[in-house]
Formats: sequence, structure tokens, C-alpha cells
Amino acid sequence: MFLDFFLLLRQHALPVTLPEYLTLLSALRSDVGGTSVEDFYFLSKTTLVKHEQHLDLFDRLFGEYVTDRQAATIEILPGLDWPDVPPDWLRDALEKQLTDEEKAEIESIGGLDALWARLRELLDEQDERHEGGNKWIGTGGTSPFGEKGFNRNDGPPEGFKMNPGDKSQSNGNRTGVKVWEQRAYRNLDDSLELNTRNLKMALRRLRILTREGVEDELDIDGTIDGTSRNAGYLDIRMQPSRKNRVKVLMLFDVGGSMDEHIELCSHLFSAARYQFKHLEFMYFHNCVYETLWKDNRGDGPTRRRERVPTYEVLHKYNKDYKVIFVGDAAMSPHEITTPKGSVEHYNEEAGIVWLNRFKTQYPNLVWLNPNVAAYWKYTHSTALIREWSGNRMFPLTLNGLEAAMKCLKNPKLTFTD
Repeated sequence: MFLDFFLLLRQHALPVTLPEYLTLLSALRSDVGGTSVEDFYFLSKTTLVKHEQHLDLFDRLFGEYVTDRQAATIEILPGLDWPDVPPDWLRDALEKQLTDEEKAEIESIGGLDALWARLRELLDEQDERHEGGNKWIGTGGTSPFGEKGFNRNDGPPEGFKMNPGDKSQSNGNRTGVKVWEQRAYRNLDDSLELNTRNLKMALRRLRILTREGVEDELDIDGTIDGTSRNAGYLDIRMQPSRKNRVKVLMLFDVGGSMDEHIELCSHLFSAARYQFKHLEFMYFHNCVYETLWKDNRGDGPTRRRERVPTYEVLHKYNKDYKVIFVGDAAMSPHEITTPKGSVEHYNEEAGIVWLNRFKTQYPNLVWLNPNVAAYWKYTHSTALIREWSGNRMFPLTLNGLEAAMKCLKNPKLTFTD
């Protein structure tokens, strides 16, 4: 049962395993959830999908599978052996779902037996798939026995909905859409920009876990080994708990062309504050010069009064820190290569001089660019920054951020378009 669904997921490289498939079958046999297509969607997603980045692919494959099965079901409906009277489960379902007034209206037009007889008559006559119209069993029409089970607004209930799991809009009868077609998680695709739901997961790639401090956690492996070496007498071993000791310095480009990326950078900053215990941050505009600042509120003069000398930052944070520049690297090339080329002040030294000081001090350094990577080659300054970083500029996407975190742990890694 549903083996073709399992094979479809595997065919498209969605990492589902045989034990998970057996778990799904066991849940179905145990009557977990309901019997509609929507119930099966939620149940299969719960049992088969292990990571949120696969939700979009699962939704697309599920929609493809359901569409194919619906078409096949309509083709075989005429050949099914339908009983002469409505089954008991249908009677029970109607008893629970219909109001007393609706039940009375159904009885006034002949009752459930009359509707069932009409359905069997149509099944015997219909020999192909049908779409549209108001008589045959199919999709896109107003038949009382079609995909939507259309009922007149001014008359009694008079039909069966042939696809109870489908909530898609049709002819004004329903206004919702199927949950797997909504694809609420489609922005988790690897090629799209990030938001707070997956930023934290990507930043976890940079975690460096060490055991330091008080021994407050049971060392299971050590206890088993010590007990075995102690002729079976219990030898309890303890160890310090694992903590993330990574230190991060983030430098954000603000103002100008970065204004359109404020929301994304805010999400990144929020996720970084949550993920890294040792996090320091500074702001700059376009390129790093002799000063940085911590508070981005206020106008230019206010920021100039509260700036921190860049030399002080370089001496305060040692080479153990991982440095992450966040900016679109879109500016006049003179701001990078020429003294007094800054748009805000007359810098005595070119921006590239200060960038080189950062690269010398911090071997683990990357640049995150919120612009689409395909556009980088059209901006001269971006090419200069990318060359300076040793091709360690990464796009601010899920794949890009994960690759950047790996690069911070292994500086030999670079970004390839």
C-alpha cells in the first residue's frame, strides 16, 4: 500500500527510509487520524520528513502523487463493485455531520437510499473521465456527485462530494486551497533568501563544542568502560557538559543600498544573538575605515561622536574570533582603493588597507552578500571585495550561509558560482 508514493519520494532524492515507510503503514492500520487526503498528507509528512528544508519538495511531490491518483481513480470508478444500499460507515458519517434540518430535507427528497441509487446509476452509465457540466462524476462542474458535491443554495442537500480531502476553489463553492498546494514552507528552498525559521539552523554549522568546567554530566561511555574494567562493579564517570565556545565578530554594512536588506540583516542578527554566546558586532558604511560604531541610531554627527577606533577593535578581539562581514559590497571602487575616497569623510588610508589588516588578524573570515550571486560580476567593487576575501564571499541564502559556516571552520573552502 502506497509503495508507489514511497518510491516517488526516493526517486526525487527525498531522504525517506524503509523503517519510516513501515511506520506510516502501521499508523494507517491503527486508524491514526482520519481517512481524507488531507489527513494522509499530515500523517505522511509527520512520519517521512525529517528536516524542514525538505518540506517544499515533499509538498510538490505529494501534490503530483495526489493528482495522478485522482485521475486514475476517476478512470476506474465505473468498474468498481458498488453495493446496492449505502454502507453503514456512510450512514454513521452522515448522522454525525448533518443537522436535524438537513436530515429532514434529505428524507423529503427520498432519503439516502435515493441518492445512493442515483449515484450507482451514474457510475453504470459513465465510462470515461469528465470535467465540467452538471451531471457526470468529475471535476470542475456543478454535478451533485462531482468533485465538490455541489448543492443548490436555495435547495436541500442533494449529492456526495467524491473527493473529501480536496479543499480547492471551484465555481465559488469553496474558497480555500489544499495545504500541500499552499506550500507554506516554499521559502525554505535552498536557493531562496533566509528568514528566522532557518537562520538558526544554518548558523549551528559553526558550533564548536568543548567540555570545560564542572563535571556535571554523566559520561555514559566512560562509565560503561570503567565498569567493564572493574569486573562489573559500577564505576560512575562524570564529565563537563558540552558548550559552544565559538567567538564571532560581525560587521554590518548599513545605509545606502543596504537599506533594502534591513529586514533580512535584522533576522540574521537576531539569529546570531540566539546562537552564539560570545558575539560582538559593529557597524560600518560601504567599507571599513579607521573607525566603527556600535549604535546605529541617530544621524551622521551622532555616530561620529560615538565611534570606536578600528585599531582598538583589532587589538581587543584576538585571532580566535571568527569574523563575518555582512554587506552588498556595492560602492564606488575609489572607496576601496583610494585614500580620501569615502563618501562620508576624508579617510587617510584606503579601505583596502584596513581590510587587509582584518585579513591578517583573523584567518577565519567570510563576507556575506545579500545580493543575488549572479549579479556580483556586474559591480566592480563587489569583484574587488571578492578578490580580497580569497573568494570567501557567500550569498545570504540557506546554502550560502551553511557554506560560509563551514568555511569559517576550514578557511581553505571557497564559494563557487
